[in-house]
Order: sequence, then structure tokens, then C-alpha cells
Amino acid sequence: MYHLNNKPSISFRSGFTKFFWAFGLILTSVAIGTCGYIYFEGYTLVDALYMSFLALSTVGFGEVAPLSNAGKIFTIFYIVFNIATLAYAISVITLYLFEGEFRKMFRTYLIGRKVRKLKDHVIVCGYGRNGAKACEELLKSKQPFVVVENNEEILEFLPDKPKFDVINGSALDEETLLLAGIDHARAIICTWQNDSDNMVITLTAKQMNPDIQIVTKASNDRSEKKLFAAGAQSVVRPYSLGGIHLANLVTRPYVIEFLELISGVGDHQLKLEEFTFKELKKEFRNKTIQELDIRRNTGATIIGLKAPEKGFIFNPNRDMTITEGDVMIIFGTDESIDKFKIYCD
Repeated sequence: MYHLNNKPSISFRSGFTKFFWAFGLILTSVAIGTCGYIYFEGYTLVDALYMSFLALSTVGFGEVAPLSNAGKIFTIFYIVFNIATLAYAISVITLYLFEGEFRKMFRTYLIGRKVRKLKDHVIVCGYGRNGAKACEELLKSKQPFVVVENNEEILEFLPDKPKFDVINGSALDEETLLLAGIDHARAIICTWQNDSDNMVITLTAKQMNPDIQIVTKASNDRSEKKLFAAGAQSVVRPYSLGGIHLANLVTRPYVIEFLELISGVGDHQLKLEEFTFKELKKEFRNKTIQELDIRRNTGATIIGLKAPEKGFIFNPNRDMTITEGDVMIIFGTDESIDKFKIYCD
């Protein structure tokens, strides 16, 4: 498994590769000039360094002493080399200082430091229509997450002050996923339009963190099967689901209205939440539903239970005991769900 001990700083440095190269070329040019003038003209170190800076800066001051023919030829090639060096250095400096590259890379570095402190967070790959909706739901659930997006046109549609961190990079790159904290993330959501890109992200994520939950979108049956084979736990086909939803609004509108009500769509206060056996305080473990008396104490209701061997159990009997591996599906208002958390650590 990969680890993210020093990766944010590595990413920060790699983002400044051009800047380091430009600075290195300038130092190299000064060293070449200094050595050249000492060799061809016999200048002292100070005089040779002075001549090197004159040639590099192209300010036009006179020579320290008249140059020999060999010195003149060396100076000609040295000036040509300096012109190329300065052109490259100026372009890089312009990119970092005036076009915001430095600000972007420093912001990425700060985000990387914040992500290192996250635990069991979610990585959302792509902030398109599906990605934006996923982010809305994650915010409602107060689930920590980070967005990975490299499309500048899409990034322009981000809120002015987003309530989540955004890494400007490609989710196809391992370094970007490391920066997003994939080795300690709970899940990754792939919302790219291209199924093949979602496939690559799925394979890469599974390799980097075998325990991560992968949820991805697909456009057709063939891609869906391949994504499952690549390691995705859940594959969603938005267009297919949209068509089914439209038809159900005609054939069973009140059922859909009720489902929207309990799923928290819109401004409704009702919602479904899941809580595992491990989340319960020790004094509430291995108790029956009747002994827990959740409805009386909180107003919420256990409408479902997933047991390791029996699978999903709808409307479980009050005599059922909550045991190791069980997952409770709790239904209630925001207030009652918050009250239920008195049962949890």
C-alpha cells in the first residue's frame, strides 16, 4: 500500500520544476562565464564574475580589460547562450508571478497538508454535474471529502468560497491521488464522462488502497461489467436511472414522492442513516431493539437491519439482538437522528 508521509511536499516541489530549472540555468550561466573569462583572459575571480553578470544582464557596460580574439569569440557564444537563458527565465517568472502559478501551487501544498490530517474521507473525481450533486450530498451528511479536478472551465463554476478542498490535478495521476490522501480515504467517487478514464481511476485506486470503497458511473452495460471486474463496489448509470425515475413519476408518483421524502431530497427534514454495531457504546451492544427503546428515547426508528449472514431484514422484530457485524438503518428527522447519536461513541 502507498503512504503519504512526505508526498505533499514532493508535489509542491515538482510543481516548481520549471522555476528550479530557470534558476539553475542562471547559476550555470554565471559559472560558465566566470570560468571562461578566467581561462581565456586570465581575469581574477571578481573581474570574471563581474564580466559574467554584465554579459548575462546585457546592460552594456565596458569590459574590465580589452578582450583577446579568443575572449571575443567566447563572449559571442556566451551572449547567445544568455539570451536563450534569459528568455526561458523570464517566461517562467511571468508564469509563476503574474499568471498565478505560484499561488496555485502553494494552495495545493496547503491542501495537501490538510488532507494528511483527514481520516476516512471521500475523494470525488470530477466536479461535473454528477460530481457537484455528490458534493452537495456529502456536505449535507457532514462527510469530509476532497475534490480532484483539472478542467479549468469546470473549475470556474466552483463556488467563490467552497466549503471543501479542491486539488487542481488529474485523477489519472498517482501523485494526485496520493495528494488527495487515497491511502487513508474511506471511498472514491468517479464521475468522469469517459468510462475508460473511470476504469483507469478504479484500477489505480484499487492498487493503491485495496480496502477503499469505489463508486463510479458508467454509460452502458458493457462498461458496467468491466468496472465491477476492475474492483468497483458500486456502478451507477445516471441516464438509465433518470429514465426509470421519469417513468415512475407517471406510474407511481406518490411512491416516488415518499422515496424523495425519506432520502432527504429537497428541503425535507426526514432522512435515512446507517449505524454499525461498532459505533454503538459498549453498554448498548448485544441488546435487543426493545431494550434499546430507540423510538421512545429519540423519535427515530430502526426500519431495517443488515446482518452478516441473513442479509437485509426489513422492519426487524423488537426481540432481535444487535450483534457484531450488524448495520442498523435508522429513519427519522434531523433532530431525532442527532438524538440517536447518544447511543454511539
